[in-house]
Amino acid sequence: MSAADVLPVNHHADHPGFSGVIGTVIGLIFLLAGRPTARLAADLAAVGPGDRVADIGCGPGTAVREAARRGAQATGVDPAPVMLRWARMAGRGEAMEWREGTAERVPLPDGWATVWWSLATVHHWKDVEAGLREAYRVLAPGGRLLAMERQIAPGATGQASHGWTRRQADAFADHCRAAGFTDVTVTAHRAGRRDVWVVTATRP
Repeated sequence: MSAADVLPVNHHADHPGFSGVIGTVIGLIFLLAGRPTARLAADLAAVGPGDRVADIGCGPGTAVREAARRGAQATGVDPAPVMLRWARMAGRGEAMEWREGTAERVPLPDGWATVWWSLATVHHWKDVEAGLREAYRVLAPGGRLLAMERQIAPGATGQASHGWTRRQADAFADHCRAAGFTDVTVTAHRAGRRDVWVVTATRP
């Protein structure tokens, strides 16, 4: 078994976060490259009018705007002010809101969301159990959880290690079950040029 296969699902929890000039450049890259991921997430979660979407780790807000285009009310949450500045510049509207926060401290009321997703960010969470407790709290009964991460090879290092192996995707699914979620599935998909793992679950 390789070292990567035994890594936790949040194996980049020590990431310092995005700020300054580097954060601004990364935000622009995310803004330009994130549309296929956003479309896939909205398709898989069947987002539509009447939904309230919580995007945890929203970055420059591409998936929030996709949800709003489909008639949903959406709130993007991110710990990095530079990302939220990009999000506000790229899109404004009554159906969109931007708030500073983390997966472990989501600034939304109990039961607010019908859809909660985290796209390519779970591997940066500081505390997976706390993040899933917040997801359970913020989701209304029957709400849909979706986590998406790039597929990576066991033993990957550097930038290529930002994502999940299949073992890590399965481990996150186990975390979801332990947190009380039901109907937990792990599936493989293609988002633009990337192969991704998607974990979906329901808040009972």
